[in-house]
Amino acid sequence: MSKPEKTVWAAGGVLWRPTADGVEVGIVHRPRYDDWTLPKGKGESGETLIDTAVREIAEETGYSVRLGRHLRDVSYDLDHARKHVRYWSARAVGGEFEANHEVDDLRWLDVTKAPQHLSYALDRKILREFTRLPADLHTLLLVRHAKAGQRSRYRGDDRLRPLDKVGTAQAEALVGLLRAFGAQVLHAADRVRCRQTLEPLAAALRTDIESEPALSEEAYRADPSGAHKRIREIAAASGSVHAVCSQGKVIPPLMDWWSDHDGFPLPAARNRKGSVWVLSVHDGTVVAADHIASALPTVLVP
Repeated sequence: MSKPEKTVWAAGGVLWRPTADGVEVGIVHRPRYDDWTLPKGKGESGETLIDTAVREIAEETGYSVRLGRHLRDVSYDLDHARKHVRYWSARAVGGEFEANHEVDDLRWLDVTKAPQHLSYALDRKILREFTRLPADLHTLLLVRHAKAGQRSRYRGDDRLRPLDKVGTAQAEALVGLLRAFGAQVLHAADRVRCRQTLEPLAAALRTDIESEPALSEEAYRADPSGAHKRIREIAAASGSVHAVCSQGKVIPPLMDWWSDHDGFPLPAARNRKGSVWVLSVHDGTVVAADHIASALPTVLVP
């Protein structure tokens, strides 16, 4: 059997909404295949998979969504290609279904009844992962500041070191990524480069950035317990999605501590500048974590 000639990346999600009795999920019918499946689709040039998931769900269902927990990736063979699909929890926040050239029907089903209507075992596997934890988890976004040149080459107070050209591009790219997860309230360690990382998003949201002195490298080194207390206070504020920008010598040890404290697994992560941790919180406890290495498009779409 010959190997697939190329790789195709796609993304989608479990579209859901709360009801008086629990949770409904939306599944779509594709007349071309006469199947019932979860909304998903191939990425386009210049997109991240997060962009793809939001766009494809909207195109197939008519609903705008707020992404939440990363559920899992699945892979399968097509003719002359290997397809990889990444899925997120995707809460419907607006919109209405209209039949289109890809999807002619959308059904909202109780999450306990939806599996029997899905055509594919892989979709049922995604839905099982979705139901493993509560649907209505609170999201906290932890951002490492974007690139700001080299500390050794900066003359002056390092607290004032600004983003460089690449860092500015990363900060702009973070706007779409963080908004896809519903970021509304912004916090930054009291360093110029941390504030500048969130300034494009603050401008888009027309909001301010709250300074967080306890989350700088120097403060963390001197009083890690103070930083732990502060980040947990922010995580417990479940009314809005908060995005917090800090530094490279804060985030890795903070995440190690938090993983041990709350008992959730950490995926492999290099914690590069401009990367994002997506934390899913339930009753003040982190129950899942996903790491996004870059807000810039990195997947080549054939």
